[in-house]
Amino acid sequence: MGPQCDRAGEKLTVLKKSDSLDGNRLIHWYALYTRSRYEKKVNDQLKDKGIESYLPLRNVLRKWSDRKKWIEEPLFRCYVFVHVDPVTRFQALQTYGCVRYVTFNSKPAIVRDEEIENIRRILRESPDVEPCTGLSRGDIVEIVCGPLSGLRGRLEAIHNQRRLIVSIESIHQALRLNVDGLDVKVIEKTKARSVIGSSRKLMLNRLT
Repeated sequence: MGPQCDRAGEKLTVLKKSDSLDGNRLIHWYALYTRSRYEKKVNDQLKDKGIESYLPLRNVLRKWSDRKKWIEEPLFRCYVFVHVDPVTRFQALQTYGCVRYVTFNSKPAIVRDEEIENIRRILRESPDVEPCTGLSRGDIVEIVCGPLSGLRGRLEAIHNQRRLIVSIESIHQALRLNVDGLDVKVIEKTKARSVIGSSRKLMLNRLT
């Protein structure tokens, strides 16, 4: 019988008995891509299977013509994170509503532990966080005090407010949070020349 493949075409790794002695090295976080509006259903099914999963949620005020209501919605649409070994990773993909894993070079992309921890810290300490494209030209800074101390990102100013753009590189997403009133230090200054050069290239591309 040939090797099994997941829906991204990756061969399923078969664990040897000796691997279980040091199994923690084989367990990583991965990002599952789900059908639209299936994030909570997939997360519940994974937990029912005993698979460790994480669905970041944020509170959003929705307005209708006759009412307003706070609701919980996924921070990243169509994403659920799973903490699994190679065998359980294949089992998780069989969950109804899952489409595929987020991949890098045709293999499921590993989400670093610190990225998961950063998401949890930001949601815990900055409830007004919002997803964004991650495209920013600000200086790279680090928060130097408080619960988010050590968090790094690009600083930008929007309507006289300071916002920090934190990149979640493994899934090509980013988060924007308000850092007004927080102490930050500059790690790397943005080079004005490179920004101008990029703008000129973009303008030339549009003209041609």
